[in-house]
Amino acid sequence: MGGERILVAKVGLDGHDRGVKVVARILRDAGFEVIYTGLFQTPETVAAAAVDEDVDAIGLSMLSGAHMTLAPAVVAAVRARGADIPVLVGGIVPDHDLAELLGTGVAAVLTPGATAEQIIDEVRRVLDAETTAG
Repeated sequence: MGGERILVAKVGLDGHDRGVKVVARILRDAGFEVIYTGLFQTPETVAAAAVDEDVDAIGLSMLSGAHMTLAPAVVAAVRARGADIPVLVGGIVPDHDLAELLGTGVAAVLTPGATAEQIIDEVRRVLDAETTAG
């Protein structure tokens, strides 16, 4: 493993980007190639960038409370482009939303307090599952 491409994005009106930048650095330091789209992206711009950049996974930073709307919209936008790219969500996701969010096609959810090692391990687990399934 090594050199996998991960797109990280902030979708919607959430302007808090410190956490996503920390995660991007963690992934980069672990050997991933990271593409950061910046703030205020739409599901469609994230999907387009993911397909254009031929990424292996998408990581969404969600702190605004809109995870149940925006994350599934990204999954749908990726699929609408004919791609099968796993979407991981990190951020503030209440426990009672976890199962439903995963049921929308999101591959994994990481909540506050996840360590760098846990983040890396979860991304690798998702990528390994995609490789095995593909």
